[in-house]
Amino acid sequence: MKPEPECTYDLKDRVAMVTGAAGAIGAGICRGLLKSNCRVAATDLPGEKLDNFVKEYQEVFKEKIIGIPMDVTDPESVSTGIKKIVEIFGCLDIAVINAGIAHVSSLKDMDIEEFQKLEKVNVEGTLLILKELARYFENQKTGGDIILISTKNVFAPGASFGAYSATKAAAHQLARIASIEFAPLGVRVNMIAPDAVFSDGARRSGLWEKIGPDRMKARGLDEKGLEEYYRNRNLLKAKITADHVANAVLFFASHQTPTTGATIPVDGGLPDATPR
Repeated sequence: MKPEPECTYDLKDRVAMVTGAAGAIGAGICRGLLKSNCRVAATDLPGEKLDNFVKEYQEVFKEKIIGIPMDVTDPESVSTGIKKIVEIFGCLDIAVINAGIAHVSSLKDMDIEEFQKLEKVNVEGTLLILKELARYFENQKTGGDIILISTKNVFAPGASFGAYSATKAAAHQLARIASIEFAPLGVRVNMIAPDAVFSDGARRSGLWEKIGPDRMKARGLDEKGLEEYYRNRNLLKAKITADHVANAVLFFASHQTPTTGATIPVDGGLPDATPR
């Protein structure tokens, strides 16, 4: 891993937790936070993927990043993971809820068990994290930030992507409700809605490894052609990257404006997906 440039934001040694950290978007968010002087707890399912990711980032950021195994569908794992972060770093200021999975299927052919897997991770996982954070921030009494990585599919769903669109919409709604309930605690809850992010330059998106072949087949494109398709469909003709998503996280976390309950699109401009 190459040395990173100086940071644009200074988050003054605040502590951040990122779920789904070992994927393309999660890695980009961790990198952005670390470059902005955050201490970061990278959480993901236990295993080599998380271990290798943390080891790679520790080569540059040293003790600023730690790995915390966490299964967002397991209440005990979530509770234990957050407690461990606080034990190691002394507090928790920022939580980025990024873990999520996808499935490609028409409604007619939907396998209910596959749909339930997405419900478990995308909806229940978000709820379990929010529940634990509510208790934590209530006790800490210093406020904080929660940022949900949502999706443009909440506002502009696509055919054969109903399970992902519906479950991410439910997670998005939970975050909106959290923005109302957590405001008295001084906790801001905001959302980011990216379009397709294929990689962070080093790691491929797990979501796109899952749905990419179907999208390529449907449009008669190879991988490079599919990336060009998504770039050309937005108004700015922009290739959306993990760094762009990280920059949106940093905007919210740096308190540039007094904002909660808001959604930033990171999609190059998709009129159909503009939050209403």
